[in-house]
Amino acid sequence: MAQNCESKEYRGSPHAGTWYPGTEKELNAKLEDYLGSAQSKAHGEILALISPHAGYMYSGPVAAFAYKTVEDKDFDDVIVIGPSHYHGFLGASVDTMAGRMTPLGKVEFDLPLARKIIKYNKKITNDPRAHIEEHSVELQIPFLQKVLEKFKVIEIVMGSHDYDVCVILSDAIVAATEGKKVLVVASSDLSHFHTQEEAEALDNILIEAVSKYDPELLYKRLAQDSCEACGGAPIITAMLVARKKGATTAKQLMYATSGTITGEYSHGVVGYLAAAFFKAKEVQVGVDLGLSEKEKEKLKEIAQMSVEAAVKHDKLPEFKNNISAKLKEPYGIFVTLNKHNTLRGCIGRIIGDQPLYISCQQMAQAAALEDPRFPLVTEKELPDLEIEISVLTPLEKIKDFDDIVIGRDGLYIIKGRYRGLLLPQVAAEYGWTVEEFLEQTCRKAGLPSNAYKEKDTEIYKFSAEVF
Repeated sequence: MAQNCESKEYRGSPHAGTWYPGTEKELNAKLEDYLGSAQSKAHGEILALISPHAGYMYSGPVAAFAYKTVEDKDFDDVIVIGPSHYHGFLGASVDTMAGRMTPLGKVEFDLPLARKIIKYNKKITNDPRAHIEEHSVELQIPFLQKVLEKFKVIEIVMGSHDYDVCVILSDAIVAATEGKKVLVVASSDLSHFHTQEEAEALDNILIEAVSKYDPELLYKRLAQDSCEACGGAPIITAMLVARKKGATTAKQLMYATSGTITGEYSHGVVGYLAAAFFKAKEVQVGVDLGLSEKEKEKLKEIAQMSVEAAVKHDKLPEFKNNISAKLKEPYGIFVTLNKHNTLRGCIGRIIGDQPLYISCQQMAQAAALEDPRFPLVTEKELPDLEIEISVLTPLEKIKDFDDIVIGRDGLYIIKGRYRGLLLPQVAAEYGWTVEEFLEQTCRKAGLPSNAYKEKDTEIYKFSAEVF
């Protein structure tokens, strides 16, 4: 039977010495090794993380990418949420012991905060049996001890995977932590015991929902067995908390499988993900090319009418009247179609070799019907489409990577027959560093991520007025 009680005793770490090193010296060395090989890939105010919980030899290198993002940052509390592997129960259980003891020392639990969370709803309680052996929360604590200074912990184990429990728990956490600086850690491994190919296919379905920052979509996919995650409910709860606290961006930090360590890819593979949810730093996007508000509205009108005509197979309208001199100048342009904040099509013309308003019409039509990454836009989708226009400056060859400014610049990479372009707003949206921006543009071109370092790779920058 569940209980609501507190103890002055510290919970031990039963998996120390087996799932991870059991002495302070060995554990310190291992964590330093993992963190030293990881990179911080999220820039902004971090509100939540996803971290795996398998034995450190398998998942430690991936977990390190999550914890690298919060190294030396300050938090009042860290709320670690994991799934229950050993005890079946409904709802969620909050640990109310005094803290946890690991080979790196004691970590205090925030008992007043634990009480507030428990009191919020009857589906949240304290069931000691849920915490006795649970490794999903235990394995996160040494990483936290290594990267943070002063902080208190709340350990929560979820026995239910229902969406309403995720919502209730997220609401409880948000209400209880008002005014506090809090980090939420969702502890989860991904697909279990498949071939490498099967694991990657399943995990990519989950990672897509996470990257879209869509907890409802993630729950639907897990419920339909389209993907797997033993900590699916903790992930969804963390996403909800972060969103309610103002996080705007979700980012995959690292993905790997146990096969990376064992070299065994034919069966028994487990997937591991590190991800972050954060408030992205405000970055000014693009430049001002002197387009008036009326001219921007005219280009949006041209794009919208062109998309509608193309999708409905109507004759494309002619725009000869009320076209300003500025819109008759030659500029490169990209027209982007979004549906529910998700890319639906994007086609552009890099070189300005014809009047801007004509290129706008052509690229809008192409974005709807000719982007090879997407099916043709349908008439039913038209009311849900949002149009973004990027009017480009001329290309400028890059001589020094230090000349690239995130938010201001877009990149165009050429190597042999390969071409790849990313607009200025893309790097700003994802919070990339210059190095990550170069890597992602290489991938867009179908090249290895480090191809930008090779001598025969041509790299150009440009800017744009985006509206």
